[in-house]
Order: sequence, then C-alpha cells, then structure tokens
Amino acid sequence: MRLENKVSMITGAARGIGREIAMLFASEGSNLAICDVNEEALAATKGEIEKTTGRKVVAAKIDVTREEDVQNFVKKVLDNFSSLDILVNNAGITRDNLVMRMSEQEWDAVLDVNLKGAFNCIKAVSRPMMKNRSGKIINMASIIGIMGNMGQANYSASKGGLIALTKSVAKELGSRNINVNAIAPGFIQTDMTDKLQGEIKETLLKLIPLGKMGEAKDVARLALFLASSDSSYITGQVLQVDGGMVM
Repeated sequence: MRLENKVSMITGAARGIGREIAMLFASEGSNLAICDVNEEALAATKGEIEKTTGRKVVAAKIDVTREEDVQNFVKKVLDNFSSLDILVNNAGITRDNLVMRMSEQEWDAVLDVNLKGAFNCIKAVSRPMMKNRSGKIINMASIIGIMGNMGQANYSASKGGLIALTKSVAKELGSRNINVNAIAPGFIQTDMTDKLQGEIKETLLKLIPLGKMGEAKDVARLALFLASSDSSYITGQVLQVDGGMVM
C-alpha cells in the first residue's frame, strides 16, 4: 500500500472529492484526520471508512476560516497519531455572481474559505512537518483559477491565489523535504456541478476534448500520486484534471 502508516489530514472531507480522497487514502493504508462543516455527513464518512478499511479516523466539525479551530484540530491529530504526514486542502465554496452585483459578503466568504482556510491549515501543519523533515501538502485549486470565468470572480481569485500560495510555500518548505503542489480539476461530477442545467452542461462538454465530465475518483487518484513517494521530486506544480479543457 502506497500510504502505509501515514497520517493524512483532509479538509472538506464529508462529501464529493474530499470524501473520495479520504476513502482512497484509507484504502492505501493511511490513517485519517478529516474535517468539514457538515457534521452529519462527516460522521457518515468516518463510519464508512472505519468499517470498510479498518483505518483509524479522527473527525471534527471545523471552520477552516478560524485559525484557532484549525490549530486545535492539528493538536488533536498529533495527540492521537504523534505525526502528520499529508495535508489536503480541499474545503471550498462558491457564491457566484457578476462583479457588478456581487456583495462584499459573497466576495469575503469565498476568499475566506478557499484561500484563508488553506493558509490556516498550511500554517498549522508546517511546524510538525518541518520538525519531521518530511511532508506532502496538496491544495485543491481549479482550472477557473487559471482561465477565469464569468460570474465567478471571487472563486477565480481564490483559486488563482491558492496557486500562487502553493508556489510560494513550496519554495519556503522545500529545504525541509516538504512537497507542496496543487490540483486544478475541471468539471467534475459532484453535487456542485449537478446543479448545472442541461443546456449549460452540453455547452461545457463541447469545450472538453475528451467529451465528458470527470469523476471524483480521477482527482483522488492524482492526489494519491502527489501524497505518495512516487512524487518525491515534484513540488510547486499545478496539475490539471480537466479532460484537456485548458491547454
């Protein structure tokens, strides 16, 4: 197993891509620390992982925008496992609107969760990873952070910022053998994309050379590669999982 005896912290792990990553990491031998704001779904994910994989799972309802919450959760993880090897910053939200109509609250909410939340988590795990002179940090960006999109200025800015944060932290932590990379998914079948209406979805599919939307497992498999020793000489990179949509 590629993550045998590793400890992985995954944010936004209750559903969708985060849940898929958690399930795959556990099946590959990793113990887990998972968090989300959806306490009920998080508990269900925890129960299923423990039942199907036998791995140890620590779970908590956490608001990643609150530094104190994140610091306390990391302390809880270290108390339970004594180490923290992998961080996946997956927590994210959207509040779509045109710039001219976007409220300050819509802007702040998305930047706080998607960018500040990742910063809080990176800051919290940096010290224990540096002490161990080993670690993997994976930030969930988006192709929207590369290409932009109408009605998603806040989301695009948060994901573009996350890409820049990835590169900066990779340079800061590289000397301590800590790899920091980002994944930029395209249109993946999740609860978020299920809300797209038929005509909009058809238009999007025409922009994808492979002619189909991706699945959460496509993203999870890349996350597994970046979390494993197979990617030991890769850092500061943004890897796209988008069916060729952005080249």
